[in-house]
Amino acid sequence: MANHLRFVARTVMVQNGNVDAAYKALNRILTSEGMVDEAQRRRYCEKPCIKKRRIKYETCKRIYTSEMQRKIAFLSRTIREDPWPGC
Repeated sequence: MANHLRFVARTVMVQNGNVDAAYKALNRILTSEGMVDEAQRRRYCEKPCIKKRRIKYETCKRIYTSEMQRKIAFLSRTIREDPWPGC
């Protein structure tokens, strides 16, 4: 179990007996990965209308992020094609 990738990725070392700092670091890691939200969704029943809204939001966010990454990659290239040829 200790060698499992998901376990190793979420391991936080306690330095000098400072448990509060380690807890904050672990909480930050779990929040950024969405584990806290997923645990809350599994703990309580989620209404179907809220679930649909959440799924639509996540889909829109994923599309927006991928489009922004594509645009940034296009702008960061030094040699790029004309996006509107003939204009």
